[in-house]
Amino acid sequence: MTLDTFKFIRRLVTANNEQGLSYVLLDGPAPKSHQRETGPVRGHTDLWVWDQTPLPLGGSEDAGNFPYDFPGSAAGGHLRAVQSRSKPESYDVTKDPAIVPEHPVKVMANGRRWDRGGSSTFVGAMHKTQTIDYAILIEGERVLELDDREIRWQPGDVVIDVGGWHRWNSPNEEGIVVFDMIAAEFVDGPDGLIQGSDPVLVGKPQTQLPPGVEPTRRIVVGDCEPGLSKVLSDGFSPEMYLDPARPGYASSKLWIVQDFPAKLFFETIHLPYPMIPPKGGSLCRMVTLPPDRSWQGKVTPKDVENFFQDMKAPAASTGGNNAKHPYMQKTETVDFCVIISGEVTLILDTEERILGAGDVVILRGANHAWSNHSYAPVKIAIASHDAVA
Repeated sequence: MTLDTFKFIRRLVTANNEQGLSYVLLDGPAPKSHQRETGPVRGHTDLWVWDQTPLPLGGSEDAGNFPYDFPGSAAGGHLRAVQSRSKPESYDVTKDPAIVPEHPVKVMANGRRWDRGGSSTFVGAMHKTQTIDYAILIEGERVLELDDREIRWQPGDVVIDVGGWHRWNSPNEEGIVVFDMIAAEFVDGPDGLIQGSDPVLVGKPQTQLPPGVEPTRRIVVGDCEPGLSKVLSDGFSPEMYLDPARPGYASSKLWIVQDFPAKLFFETIHLPYPMIPPKGGSLCRMVTLPPDRSWQGKVTPKDVENFFQDMKAPAASTGGNNAKHPYMQKTETVDFCVIISGEVTLILDTEERILGAGDVVILRGANHAWSNHSYAPVKIAIASHDAVA
């Protein structure tokens, strides 16, 4: 991958000043980009690295520059964007010098990653890591290869990899995926098998969806037998929360890590955490924001109170008579926010910034609100992690 094909990721990071007011600490291309390190036509950008859980809220250092040994610290995790190129028409697999045949399982240096080979210039090796991954496709196309099948997914689809064997392929179109990788616990050693018996939840929400709201495709994968990965579910997440005062608002739960290190379960979205993750855990969700013009001047303080009550986060609301936005909020979390589609304005205490599809925002305990000044819905994937000052 060369400079003319590598896309630099805009990353905005917030902080709080001495008065506790939120502001933009960093805004621009994430500085730690590796254009060829993950393969001759693959590259990645480090967005955030942490080696303690709960995550720290403070500090002025750029944690995207922190070193880590893939898949990251056993005490934390990391956020990165991976880019890949598609195969050109002239590609001949028989002449590919990067071919690595499939081989018996190899334990990689840090002891938390395993490799079975089967890679080429355009296909990654079959591997597994001692992590739970939220994988969010923001651009192009990717194919997820498992032991039981292949899955082609599109922008806005989310893969929850529960410590399973897998590899990535980009046969037809270049793609960019954001990975939030969280250190996990394998109770049965390197096999890393799914535990528990919670039924997998899949299907459209029972309530009728408002105009502009589309259900989120959630693909959950993992290992039920040693060395055999499979699809646990592939469909729409039925756990969706609406706001009657904002027709077109929706928040879909996609996965919950209840404590740390993350456990390998069949399902977690039945757990009662619609907005704030559990202590020591995380929550992945997809949020749809309708245009502000559709509800501005109609929402009452009681409507806002009811929303935060429904989201089980009444203390998070900071909106009031003098607030910059009715839905201003503040939580003790680090939120990784990936803009999937549309244009949105991030409102902070001291400033505002306009963001678009493909941008990544890292909110660190920031008092904030999202405002949609456009005429179309905005979709944001948000992975919230419990954090401490």
